[in-house]
Amino acid sequence: MFFDRPEAGNKSGDIAILVHIDFPEGDNREDPNEFKELVLSAGGRPVEFITGSRKAPDPKTFVGKGKVEEIKAMAEAHQADIILFNHALTPSQERNLEEALEFRVLDRTGLILDIFALRARTHEGKLQVELAQLQHQTTRLIRGWTHLERQQGGIGSRGAGESQLETDRRLVATRETLIRNRLKKVRSQREQGRRARKRSEVPTIALVGYTNAGKSTLFNALTNAKVFAADQLFATLDPTMRRLKVMDVGEVVLADTVGFIRHLPHKLVEAFRATLQETTEANLLLHVIDSASDERDHNIQQVELVLDEIEASEVPQLKVYNKIDLLEHAEPRIDRDEHGTPIAVWLSAQAKVGFELLTQAISELVAEELFQKTIQLTPADSRLRALLYDQAAVAEETFAENGDNLLRLRLQLDDFKQLLAKTGTRADRFIPVELEYWQK
Repeated sequence: MFFDRPEAGNKSGDIAILVHIDFPEGDNREDPNEFKELVLSAGGRPVEFITGSRKAPDPKTFVGKGKVEEIKAMAEAHQADIILFNHALTPSQERNLEEALEFRVLDRTGLILDIFALRARTHEGKLQVELAQLQHQTTRLIRGWTHLERQQGGIGSRGAGESQLETDRRLVATRETLIRNRLKKVRSQREQGRRARKRSEVPTIALVGYTNAGKSTLFNALTNAKVFAADQLFATLDPTMRRLKVMDVGEVVLADTVGFIRHLPHKLVEAFRATLQETTEANLLLHVIDSASDERDHNIQQVELVLDEIEASEVPQLKVYNKIDLLEHAEPRIDRDEHGTPIAVWLSAQAKVGFELLTQAISELVAEELFQKTIQLTPADSRLRALLYDQAAVAEETFAENGDNLLRLRLQLDDFKQLLAKTGTRADRFIPVELEYWQK
């Protein structure tokens, strides 16, 4: 028999039975510890963790008849509200499990979607989550809802003979279309912001990384922002941007993005592609890594897989090994390749150590051409002198014998050219054809 679902919204502290099955599938395995963190992040109360091993999933119930009986006994003993699986179940498997267990069943994808719905704050984030949920639920409308199989009837609903299930599917499709149209408008506005940043040539640096690696803590410490940060999975969902001043670069836009996770549901990747576009169009990615995690190397691999899926793997990347305060004898440092280019920075966002090394590495990677020489300005160049000081481009000022100003400059070549054009100053006064600039 099918069970009747509880009313939506009664989700506070659901008593949960957790189910994890080991398969001989190598990198496709799921992490039981991460599963527990997901359940806690969703507000669940795990009371039993049932494990097992199989060579392959059972096509009908995923776990097999004997394990179903064990799960049902545990659920009844604890008077559970929900049974959670650390795996992606097919719609038929969920339906068969709910029929056999007579308890509500949710798979890993549904659990992650539930957390995303809990975390979404912005209008775009909420729309994206709802779209992903509708796409996930479309093939699951029949499970657990016995009334959907009945024909509509009663006053005001007679006529075409459309079943309740068909009506629900049509309403879901209509809602999906409405959300997609709304997202188009929001994405159009976001795209205008991207074009404005490109016109002003402000570099964008995106924070990416496995969820709970400390991205938001680092973001807050660097920009004095107040993005929600907590020791839980998907604490931050919606992208946040702030301006940050970097030596030799000037202002950059720092973007904090959603954390990644192993086997991130494809529906979520698709739904959040517009948000993750900040990542694909960034000048530099800061891949924040929990250096103290036992799963560090595997988490790095999972982030790389998602970056490849959203076509961001070609964006220049700097690895940021965070939480070195949890490691023994670890000190802030910059790792470089054989050419001397920064490839990794070790720091602690919580302890606020190693930040100067991070900004140094960012400067070296983003500021490619620097104008670094001493120029001579006359009293008629007072406006240019003032603008150079506004840009913090003057490293030292002295005076020539005739009273002219001698300014030792250090700024991006393109920025210097813009200042010259702004003041109507001929560029060839200071920038020869054979420019000797410092190439980082």
